[in-house]
Amino acid sequence: MTYVARIVDVPGSGLRLEPAEGSVAPELPNDVNLLGMAAALALGAAGYKHHPEVRDPEMQTLEALLAGEAVMPWRHPESPADAVLVCETGPGGPQCRVEQRPA
Repeated sequence: MTYVARIVDVPGSGLRLEPAEGSVAPELPNDVNLLGMAAALALGAAGYKHHPEVRDPEMQTLEALLAGEAVMPWRHPESPADAVLVCETGPGGPQCRVEQRPA
């Protein structure tokens, strides 16, 4: 499985993932959690910072984030344009990376 989503900056709020056409988030809770953790690790490695803002646990779920329905309090200090989260699932679980793509 491959999950690809454009990282959309939501000014004053954080970021939202916009899944690419054909990208589908997993349905099983454990798989959602693993993909969410891999995505968070990739965002952190790419320089994004999670801010300790109060989150709404009913609205800001991993399922909603991966579906592109929730904004999460992650920000990049330089606000890179056209960043894409690419996650591939293999036998060892999902591995994600952030790529910069031309506009």
